[in-house]
Amino acid sequence: MASYRLGVRIGNWLEDEIAQQDLLKDFIRKREKGQLFVQRLARLKENIFKKVELSVSSDGFVHFGDTVLLMNPDCTSPEERDPELRGDVTLAVDMEEVSLYSDEPLQISRGLSAVKRVDPIGRNAFCIVSEKFFCSKICFKITYLVSFTLILSLIYIFLQFYLASDHKTFRDFAKKSRLQKVFLTGELSYLTFWQAKSLDPQLRLEHEGCPVPAETKIIITHCYTNRNLAVPRTFCVSSFGREFEVICHNYLDARKVEEDKNYWEIITGNPGPEDGTRPERPKALPEGYENKLVS
Repeated sequence: MASYRLGVRIGNWLEDEIAQQDLLKDFIRKREKGQLFVQRLARLKENIFKKVELSVSSDGFVHFGDTVLLMNPDCTSPEERDPELRGDVTLAVDMEEVSLYSDEPLQISRGLSAVKRVDPIGRNAFCIVSEKFFCSKICFKITYLVSFTLILSLIYIFLQFYLASDHKTFRDFAKKSRLQKVFLTGELSYLTFWQAKSLDPQLRLEHEGCPVPAETKIIITHCYTNRNLAVPRTFCVSSFGREFEVICHNYLDARKVEEDKNYWEIITGNPGPEDGTRPERPKALPEGYENKLVS
């Protein structure tokens, strides 16, 4: 049996060395372009969970161009007794997990969900824009039964994605409830128009043209399908874990009135020196009331 010295190479040593060099060159190329999985994941977390400043409403109303949160308040119906289904949730966007493993730029998913997080971050902050005057600097008040669009306000996305919905079909519907789904699209069309309605159906005609107040329960209706934006409190699996499904459906009780699954509040920023949202602002106490509590 032949014996070899320590420095003798055997087998396909040349092919193995070339393959290792190509692998190292590919690693250096991806690192310089920021396409490594670790870099893409860090950039995703930096933008998705980055804190966003909400617009401050000085008069208590919502204006075009405001960056706000869409919050579905706590469900008070006796059917929802599970503590996991209770609490305030906000409308948020999901990320396409497959794009982390490709060399293409990060893409957002068309799906949306509701998360138990009311602090403004990159994935749950939306900008309200008028359908007629497409400019974020317009400060006109939003009024009832007037159409508007909702744009995702992620900083690192150069394209504009609009909140949209369409009629359900045999192949296109929500995954869990199989009802009309809500998605994001890059094209501005009639599918992206929404309008706010008063909570009391008997006062909707009287409130037409009145400004929409912030931090007040309203109904958000899709103009094309006449379906209300809703959170049925059913879990769905997203890239961030278990979250609530968001659909378009009219949940009506025996009196033909919308249930709390269709209730929404437009959350604005805190006008005080503290950070956060307006509902988190401490309530003002009368003068001398604190001294009475201390004594």
